[in-house]
Amino acid sequence: MDTDLDSALRDAGLRATAGRVAVLEALESMPHTDAERVYRTVSDVLPTTSIQSVHNILADLTTAGLIRRIEPAGSAALYERRIGDNHHHVVCSSCGAVGDVDCVTGVAPCLTPSSTGGFTVQTAEVTFWGLCPSCQNAAR
Repeated sequence: MDTDLDSALRDAGLRATAGRVAVLEALESMPHTDAERVYRTVSDVLPTTSIQSVHNILADLTTAGLIRRIEPAGSAALYERRIGDNHHHVVCSSCGAVGDVDCVTGVAPCLTPSSTGGFTVQTAEVTFWGLCPSCQNAAR
């Protein structure tokens, strides 16, 4: 097992199980991935794992702040390892490809609402929609 991932899990108050480490490793190489794809990848390494187990692990890792869950409209929830900043996302409205967009004005939250209704704002989440380069080329 990866000792850095083991330490990160323990530091977050979680046991470093084979399933949790496998999910974190999968997300390292597959940002913006849904639970089904994570399951297919993890089940190659841990054949006894179930889709429900992967969903539970993703929920635990999200709650612990080790991964981020994003929910673009019309898409299953997607997960990524990039945490600790206030980046945003761009989504292709044709094929669903997702990319990261750095916060353009600095530290979180990088957007300031006109009214908070008494809330203390911690992050801002923006999704930009458009056509990815591949879909633009296909449309030509």
